[in-house]
Amino acid sequence: MGTGRAAGEDCLECRDWPSVLTRARYAFVLTPPATDLVHGLKYEGWRELAGPMGRAMAAVLDRSFGEDDGPDRQKSIVVPVPTTDRRSRQRGYNQARLLAAEVASRVGSSHSDALTRVRAAASQTELAPWARRENVRGVFTCSEEGARTVSGMDVVLVDDVLTTGATAGEAAGELGRAGARTVTLLAFARALPRVVLRDAA
Repeated sequence: MGTGRAAGEDCLECRDWPSVLTRARYAFVLTPPATDLVHGLKYEGWRELAGPMGRAMAAVLDRSFGEDDGPDRQKSIVVPVPTTDRRSRQRGYNQARLLAAEVASRVGSSHSDALTRVRAAASQTELAPWARRENVRGVFTCSEEGARTVSGMDVVLVDDVLTTGATAGEAAGELGRAGARTVTLLAFARALPRVVLRDAA
């Protein structure tokens, strides 16, 4: 479901996602040089990186428009995952918002800050998947104006990195309650799950 698998296929990564979150797409796996680009945009103030990163994401979204049951280009709207006001002030911008603006301009869609973050959450970096879901529960809200903007639309939810999808699932759930028809998560990079290999002997 969430990753575009056929109906009936089980996916441990997306089984807890809300039904409105129908697919997840990303441009690259989070390995160098993608790691360096994400770090540069997010932590080092290189906002110019949003241009090439957003262009790569837009190319992925263009293909999604042509997929069976994919988002409708004519009824799509691009929405960034919001960050806290404090982090926006520290960085001078929300990196997801820069990416969303670039993606929207490339595919000819409108974009909107329909979601707001009502409280901060602890860092997700070292948390287990179940803890990540609890950590972000209730952190997003959609205003009345935001709800009018996304109602009946296929929302493209933009973030820089997809890890477990806990943040995207929480954001998508709020968009669904606001009336979004579907939500497609679009990320620049996907962080692959850590796999521990053990000696069969």
